[in-house]
Amino acid sequence: MPSPHSDQPPRQVSRRAFVGGAAAVTAGLALTGVSALPAAAAPRRTPRGFGSVSGVPGLPDGFRRTFTSRIVQAGGIRQHAVVGGDGPPLLLIHGWPQNWYAWRMVMPVLARNHTVIAVDQRGIGLTDKPRDGYDTGTLANDLAALMDTLGHERFAVVGHDTGMPIGYALAADHPHRVERLAVAEAVIPGVTPSPPLLGPAKANNMLWHFPFNRLDDVNELLVAGREDVYFGWQLDTKAARKLPDHAIRYYIESLTAHRHALGGSFGWYRDLDTTFAQNADRVRRHLTIPVLAVGGAQSVGEGVATTMKLAADDVRSLVIPGSGHWVAEEAPQELLAALTTFLAPYRAAAGAGNRR
Repeated sequence: MPSPHSDQPPRQVSRRAFVGGAAAVTAGLALTGVSALPAAAAPRRTPRGFGSVSGVPGLPDGFRRTFTSRIVQAGGIRQHAVVGGDGPPLLLIHGWPQNWYAWRMVMPVLARNHTVIAVDQRGIGLTDKPRDGYDTGTLANDLAALMDTLGHERFAVVGHDTGMPIGYALAADHPHRVERLAVAEAVIPGVTPSPPLLGPAKANNMLWHFPFNRLDDVNELLVAGREDVYFGWQLDTKAARKLPDHAIRYYIESLTAHRHALGGSFGWYRDLDTTFAQNADRVRRHLTIPVLAVGGAQSVGEGVATTMKLAADDVRSLVIPGSGHWVAEEAPQELLAALTTFLAPYRAAAGAGNRR
């Protein structure tokens, strides 16, 4: 059988998955500049095929002229990052059950003024899928090591869904690395008050995947071979503006392409006990950097800012009208407008530092 750490050709999703399931599928430097570390001599290579820039559908025009896929050895694992653009570095952290591709609609514009790094988290996409290390402290360390290897000492971060608590951990655990933090559409375990076990139907539909994904193994047994049903339902029901069919098919196929893909996708949830304990310590020291909290009006909404105000001192809020959970795909123009304004002081400081 293929190694869990190898880049394998994708296993095709069954005909049932895309015929029978088609209906369901239709959710230091501070403000003076940014310095770079010397790039480490870790080996890198440019992957091709499924999951890389060369092997995904529906990219914006010119995307492949700007962005390339890289496999970078960092933090003890091989990490896949899609990199392009010019300017101060901007790290994009996707959520569940997605990968770097979730940012495709906003990456070209961001790359006009930033070096954009869209990463596959540990366990996801073309990044390695070890059995452990999915607490937010370890995941944050992965990304700090990635940015070291790419030569970026200080950087800004945008995180969506599980990328929000990972981004928070990165800013909290590495306070001298992160200049600004934008987060979207999630809670922070151990900071956000936990909902009741038996709550309203709307909350249950939004959150039932948390306890399900935390299970040791029965979740994989139930989902394997039915990825179109489970992930298709998640992607469909949490969208107010439906995602294109090709994107949903790609996300589902990426979760069947490697034999450890399901386990990797559940890893963040299975390590929540460790993350809870870490966040209980982190929240004692509020973030002092600027934070932008983004919610979809048809999803978490103002709840993102409510959470971040429990953990950070300088929080501004944006609720995007008409958007559901997948804000970077449902409302890319609105998100880009907010990020452009939020990141402007970061860009200006980097430019001033480069002119010195």
